[in-house]
Amino acid sequence: MAVSSQKSDEPITEINVTPLVDVCLVLVIIFMAVAPFALVAGIKVLESRSKAAEGKVDLDENVRVKLTQAGDITVNDAPVAGGGLPAALAAALLKSKDKMVTVTADDGNFVGQVVDILDAARQAGAVKLAILRTEDEKKKEGEGS
Repeated sequence: MAVSSQKSDEPITEINVTPLVDVCLVLVIIFMAVAPFALVAGIKVLESRSKAAEGKVDLDENVRVKLTQAGDITVNDAPVAGGGLPAALAAALLKSKDKMVTVTADDGNFVGQVVDILDAARQAGAVKLAILRTEDEKKKEGEGS
């Protein structure tokens, strides 16, 4: 039994640590329960850097998808009809060595359009996905600096 050194008429000046420990343990349990939901599922995309393709597989060996501002889609420079994108991607991926799809879009395109193309490529069997900048954007950036 613990004996207190204070007298009965003095105020309590000792800190009671038990409620603090209880609150901390409850917070730890809450964070452990919520942590798995904090992970966001998404599509992993390779970052486009200048000179990133040097010494790598040639771009001609990859599947190239281009989305114009008008909404026209080409796969390896061949035009694709509205619903024929998955079939065109699957056929092009059969010929590709590393199953990599590179997507190039104009400035005016919506992100949703690009994500739909990336999703169709993943479902068609693409292992790697990349988003490339157009040559016009690279030239503009070079002139501005």
